[in-house]
Amino acid sequence: MAFSRRAAGSLAATAILALALSASPALASPALASGPTGTEFPQAGRAGAGSSQAGQSTRAAQVAQAAQVARAARTTQAGKVTSTTVQLELRQDGVLHVKEEVVFEGDAPSRGIVDRTRYDDSSDRLYRVTGLKGDATLTGETITLKGAGSATLEYDVQGAVTPLADAQELRWYAVGAWSVPVEQARVSVSGPATMQSLSCFAGPLTSAIACTEASMDHTGVTAEFGQQDLGAGEVLTVVVGYPTGATQGAPVLERRFELSNAFTLNAVTGGALAGLLLLMLGGLALLYWTRGRDARVVGHESGSLSGVENGHFTPPDGVRPGQIGTLMDEQADVIDVTATIVDLAVRGYLRIDEQSRQTYETPDWSLVRMPAAQVASLMPYERELYNAIFDGRDAVLLSELQGSFGAKLGKVREALYRDVVTQGWFARRPDTVRTRWTTIGVVLTGLGVLATVGLAWFTTYGVLGLALIIAGAALAVGGQYMPAKTAKGAGALAHTLGFREYLSGADIGGDVPVAQRVELFSRYLPYAVIFDSVDRWARVVSSVTGNGQQADHLYWYHGPAEWDLSRFADSMRTFTMTTSGAISTTRQFRSL
Repeated sequence: MAFSRRAAGSLAATAILALALSASPALASPALASGPTGTEFPQAGRAGAGSSQAGQSTRAAQVAQAAQVARAARTTQAGKVTSTTVQLELRQDGVLHVKEEVVFEGDAPSRGIVDRTRYDDSSDRLYRVTGLKGDATLTGETITLKGAGSATLEYDVQGAVTPLADAQELRWYAVGAWSVPVEQARVSVSGPATMQSLSCFAGPLTSAIACTEASMDHTGVTAEFGQQDLGAGEVLTVVVGYPTGATQGAPVLERRFELSNAFTLNAVTGGALAGLLLLMLGGLALLYWTRGRDARVVGHESGSLSGVENGHFTPPDGVRPGQIGTLMDEQADVIDVTATIVDLAVRGYLRIDEQSRQTYETPDWSLVRMPAAQVASLMPYERELYNAIFDGRDAVLLSELQGSFGAKLGKVREALYRDVVTQGWFARRPDTVRTRWTTIGVVLTGLGVLATVGLAWFTTYGVLGLALIIAGAALAVGGQYMPAKTAKGAGALAHTLGFREYLSGADIGGDVPVAQRVELFSRYLPYAVIFDSVDRWARVVSSVTGNGQQADHLYWYHGPAEWDLSRFADSMRTFTMTTSGAISTTRQFRSL
């Protein structure tokens, strides 16, 4: 029963303190308090710490109501503090030494310590109680007496002195928040200099009611305060003013985290943020200019190129369709593989047979291995694709390209990236360069997040961390553009773009012998797949044959029995779309 009464008293006292501290921004008190004889003692209050009269009244009412609830909850606890005598000695170093002598009845009571108050918009004020000795124990914010009938305890308080413009103020909650009523409380204060002012307040923590006694002796070095009949949870606060420089004391402040001040934007932080952004983004621009920019090519290397020499197809720089996509956008794409399959068919390594189907059936094609094909002469990425398609088979339906095909396409992608380095178009693999710079950007962004959190938590300069986040994000995105072509690669790209210009708008076939048109235009077709001109060139191919007459099929593309070349354009468009879709499902290549 005694334990439950002490627990109820302690919880109620803690509730009062918590409500009071949250309710009062500065724990401000009125400017004047009356002494026992009617003499007024001016209070040495911190400038700017007050609040509106209405706000003070509301907060005081809230705390008073909490005190009433606490007292009602404690009516079952037997006991009281008959008298408490507190001696406060303010030392030169600003430390307040406290000695308390308590006489009580019933169970050993406990009292709450005010160890934190709101100082300003960004900081809390701490009162550090240390060195407790005597008949008591300190647990968190609560001092609990030991023994029976009486107790003596001593401790030191740091942070009770506030320097003001023309004075120093000592403020301490000398008799505070006992778990039982206090019949008589006496407080004496002595310090290193003559007192300039004094005041005291009794009641709830934010009470504006003066205590019953407040006086100083004729020397002005010692003051006496007194109060009778303090209720459980009520506080006797003493305030004494000293001349400037009387002690070395200062408030102990702890920054309070709030989003409103963690990202303060003013002339200093705004200027610093702008400077950091300018420095970091300028550094990224310089990095791209020196590391990510393609080598320049001379002007005569650009312009339209037909890809025909002496009546034979000769692509610029010998670039194959599958290489063009990686050369142009530095990515191994689905369309690069689709164009390579068409190119292998046109060059006689496989044949594409369109399957017969009903009107509403899904179209399908059979890829047939050509027995006389010299597979050893293929480029490494072409050979990897050829093996992935057939995998020991002589023919395979496009709809059945799954399983091992998808796994082996990863080797095709790797071979394509290695090939552009082997050709001398890139100094390093484009995918490796992108991954490296993107990873650095992501790490930099993560460091920026950590820096922002740290700055926001411990300072008001959290906005500066945003510069690192922005720079990291810019590098992560810009890393996609960091692969740089060599002079040879830039020249090959210029020639390739000239070839694309020719394919997209040239006068077709005017200078090409009729007998060579099917083969030559078929060789153009895989490049047209890459350049998104497949419809145009498929129609061109379907319009001519070796003797200028319509035919039922091409040497590399066979249709079903009812099919002829007039349908080739539609068939070719559907084939490229279906093939690209099948490759996309493997997730080995980037889809456009």
